[in-house]
Amino acid sequence: MKIADSQRLRFEMITEQDAQLLYDLNLDPEVMRYINGGKPSTMAEIEDYFIPRIQGFSNSDTGWGLWKVTTLASESDLGDTFIGWILVRPMDFYTEEPKHSDLEVGWRFAQVSWGKGYATEAAKAVCNALVKQSSGNGKAITHFSAIADPDNKGSINIMTKLGMEYIKNTSVDTPEGEVEVVLYSMAV
Repeated sequence: MKIADSQRLRFEMITEQDAQLLYDLNLDPEVMRYINGGKPSTMAEIEDYFIPRIQGFSNSDTGWGLWKVTTLASESDLGDTFIGWILVRPMDFYTEEPKHSDLEVGWRFAQVSWGKGYATEAAKAVCNALVKQSSGNGKAITHFSAIADPDNKGSINIMTKLGMEYIKNTSVDTPEGEVEVVLYSMAV
């Protein structure tokens, strides 16, 4: 699956060759604040845990995986710069009953890009491409959903800008243990 450039952004599927970009992004304690309390990742964690985990749900045909987001040099004061990623995978992927028609969308962006609408623009472009692609292969997407730390107002703002609505407070299992999150969702 390919995703066309948006007004200011380019998209490519992240691979193991992007380990340094993932590491650099995760070095910022503010970027990691609502992920794990602000603890930067080590390169070993990226290579030994994060990359294999991404590879476990990545599927270039369905568009599942991490989509690398880069600014277009002609449209950005940042030049041609990697600014973050958009995650796509079935909701409840790590359970016995993943929801293949309800796709989880997530994001992580560098501070330099915050407040400029990049994450919303990127998530919209990815979601629109997924809907278009799924209608052509007979595997309809019925919902997009997202989770966030209840205190992560930036991510919750993106969810609402995408058209998602609050569903409930819940918890999810993470490598650091069970964490409380808010769930937002929207019908396609």
